[in-house]
Amino acid sequence: MKKIGLFIFDHDLRVLDNPALKALADSVDTLICLYVHVPQDAFSQQFSQTQPSAAKLGFLQQHLVELDENLRLLNQFLVIEHGSVPSVVSNYIKHYGITDIGRTIHAGFNEQHHWQYLQATFPAVKFCAHSGSSLFRLADLPFELADLPKSFTPCRKLFEQLTVPAPLEALTYLPPPLLSTEHKKHDLKPSAFNRYYNGGEITAHAYLHHYFSSKAPSIYKETRNALMGDDFSTKLSGFLAHGALSPRQIMAALKRYESTQGANESTYWIYFELLWREYFYWYARKHQQRLFSAGGVRQKSLATSFYPSRFKQWCEGSTPYPLVNALMRELNETGWMSNRGRQIVASCFVNELELDWRYGAAYFEQRLIDYDVGSNWGNWQYLAGVGPDPRGGRHFHIKKQAALYDPNNAFVTFWQGDKHCQAINHTDMVDWPIGAL
Repeated sequence: MKKIGLFIFDHDLRVLDNPALKALADSVDTLICLYVHVPQDAFSQQFSQTQPSAAKLGFLQQHLVELDENLRLLNQFLVIEHGSVPSVVSNYIKHYGITDIGRTIHAGFNEQHHWQYLQATFPAVKFCAHSGSSLFRLADLPFELADLPKSFTPCRKLFEQLTVPAPLEALTYLPPPLLSTEHKKHDLKPSAFNRYYNGGEITAHAYLHHYFSSKAPSIYKETRNALMGDDFSTKLSGFLAHGALSPRQIMAALKRYESTQGANESTYWIYFELLWREYFYWYARKHQQRLFSAGGVRQKSLATSFYPSRFKQWCEGSTPYPLVNALMRELNETGWMSNRGRQIVASCFVNELELDWRYGAAYFEQRLIDYDVGSNWGNWQYLAGVGPDPRGGRHFHIKKQAALYDPNNAFVTFWQGDKHCQAINHTDMVDWPIGAL
């Protein structure tokens, strides 16, 4: 019997080092490569009170264009649909007689739930999911997932005892497409691209080469807390979030760099940050729905609520805090914000504005070009004191942060953060039970 494969691209928008794609390609006769634009869910709509930004959508668009280009080099092409994954995939199974479905394992609760639904609904179809977004596979972990350490440091020490697998050899073959290009239901226009940051697998590998051909990795620990400038950050997170690069590919590039330029505390710190990402990946896999609950994994009650005008000021960058305003204006315009900046605005959100952290996390989800479910929601839990921080939350003094990281007011001036300051309204509280949703 002829085997007809359907590969569902999601957060793995690449051809190279894609174990799930290779496994499916090796087991079917013909193949459909599919990406599904999923509508915003009710939870996100309620808490973010916005939709994905043009910068975020444009960055995704760039990734899809370059994925399609790389698939065409292997005589395949990308089909894009709009709708829920269960609905779209169900239609494909019924209409095209799909026998095998592959995908990369996703850490998100909704994505895992959809996969389980499809498996239960179509028992005759072979479903195959592989790790591709993490450094390690579930079977590699030195503990059961249920026993994931409650904080990062003990987990990091266990991770550091493991060997990161090398990336797969370059894929040289994909089964022929079942569909003709007439079924290509999308128009990938460059006019919709993000004008600040370039995305896609081709771009990602060029940037990876650029970064590790510079001296920036050797001083990363000293520069990583900056707010602006060239190569102060690796800027790899957007490629990782969309899967244009795998974490194993970055580790391989880092090891090559260390072998020629030498290892130091800064190059270790790039690995350290990858391990933080790894921790939050498994954190999301373990905690599932609790990633989005008000009390977090600690089920802790917080004295926060929802203040509409305060939330609006934070989103728009019109709080009484110029640095926070500048950072939020940068995020809204470009889709990106420095790591230090994210800590500052999240701390302001929770501590100064006394807002329910889930609104901030959901807003980030709709704005960040490097949104990753585990890292985003895990970090917000960490800062709000309901997640894996053993200290029970973090509070960043905004004036002190400005003095340390923007002493000449260059960042605030560039993003006009001091021109949009407004006083906080202290009478706008809406009675929103913390336990809702």
